[in-house]
Amino acid sequence: MTAPFLALVHRDFLLAMRAGGGAGLGVVFFLSVVTVVPFAVGPDLALLARIAPAILWIGAMLASLIGLERLFAADVEDGSMDALAGAVLPLELVTAAKGLAHWLATGLPLVVAAPFLALMLNLDLPGIGALMATLLVGTPAVTALGLIGAAFAGAFRRGGLLIAVLVLPLAIPVLIFAVSATNAAITGPVPFGTPFQVLAGLSLFALVLGPVAAAAALRAAR
Repeated sequence: MTAPFLALVHRDFLLAMRAGGGAGLGVVFFLSVVTVVPFAVGPDLALLARIAPAILWIGAMLASLIGLERLFAADVEDGSMDALAGAVLPLELVTAAKGLAHWLATGLPLVVAAPFLALMLNLDLPGIGALMATLLVGTPAVTALGLIGAAFAGAFRRGGLLIAVLVLPLAIPVLIFAVSATNAAITGPVPFGTPFQVLAGLSLFALVLGPVAAAAALRAAR
């Protein structure tokens, strides 16, 4: 099943990039959030450094949701989802492949852009390294949870706002432990590894739950 899985990832990655909802739009949104916050809180560099992990993670989490509303909707509308559901791949692997393609197009560029945006918020090098580690582990969890909202939005013909309503409450634990791990690397006293391990566990759980729940939602709508 490896070849069909990778073929589906490649197809959806190309579609995401061509649709304008990929790396460019996500990074621009991320940049917009990081740029606006200093105007709101003022030029206090110490304050910006203290709240930088939360700002960067909120921006990355919201940017990860860009494009999810069309992840399944387009295939449902043109009948491609029926063909995919009857293909050799189980529907759970189909949703997982779509999630991986979305993360490669949207989530991974956020991880790459994060160090440059962190410098704008006066984050030091240990903080930047911790931030990149938490984004690399945590953003796949946000995407996986986003599959649930995307499946409901596509299967039941609801708007993209449904994704935010369903996903953001589920992603709060990821946000909490990601910010806690980054802060621990900067100021302590809790070791970085403690919240980071919890974050990794949450991410693994989401990577299993997201595709399974999304496949169940798509089956229920057929």
